[in-house]
Amino acid sequence: MMTFNLQGKTALVTGGASGIGFEVASLMARSGALVAINYLPGDPRGEQALATLKAEGLEAIAAPGDLSDPAQAETMVKEAVKALGHLDLLVNNAGTPGVTKPIPIQDLESVSEALWQTLLNVNLMSVFRCSKAAAASLKASQGAIVNTASIAGFGSIASTLAYSASKAGVINLTKNLAHALAPEVRVNAVAPGSVESSWAIEWSEERRRSTVAATPLQRWCTPDDVAELIVYLGFAGRMITGQTVIIDGGISI
Repeated sequence: MMTFNLQGKTALVTGGASGIGFEVASLMARSGALVAINYLPGDPRGEQALATLKAEGLEAIAAPGDLSDPAQAETMVKEAVKALGHLDLLVNNAGTPGVTKPIPIQDLESVSEALWQTLLNVNLMSVFRCSKAAAASLKASQGAIVNTASIAGFGSIASTLAYSASKAGVINLTKNLAHALAPEVRVNAVAPGSVESSWAIEWSEERRRSTVAATPLQRWCTPDDVAELIVYLGFAGRMITGQTVIIDGGISI
């Protein structure tokens, strides 16, 4: 994995205890940044992630908080910024598929009101909550926000149609936040395709094989791949804002 020169920089990564979130936190820490890692209170992966980084001699700060709760989200961001001293980058990565097995797009009966509420609250509203809470600090530092969307947000079939809709909302919100926070803060998003991550979606072997076969680069995306793009958008690309960059090995073309 590449590294960047991030000495003196700070970042807050939501959903940073595993998968893409942990890889982006690790990359920034190895590049010299001080990173705050958000995770659900009581999730043992949070402490494990912090221990892993500290064992490498890297700096990381715990930022527990349930982002589905508006008060906890705001408190978490403000306490993290205080601990960091300032904030250069907010990575809104927290999210959930809400299911362990995909629901066929035709099976509307299995897509419940509760599932919709969970996905919109966690995947979409948390992006707004954390961005709003961090806005003043990011403006002061001329910082950036990078959101984790998905190619599902452009209409691809994902685990559920509700998940796809929640990520479409992230793509739209990214554009509007870019307007709202300009010119001080850049706001972009990444839209991964299929990622080898810790999410426990039980994709069939047939679907896994067919996905790779349909992908021009002939493999699934890794969390490392996505982390490099997130850090680039956060600390480089100074004229890029309001964009959602697809990273899917070419499957969407």
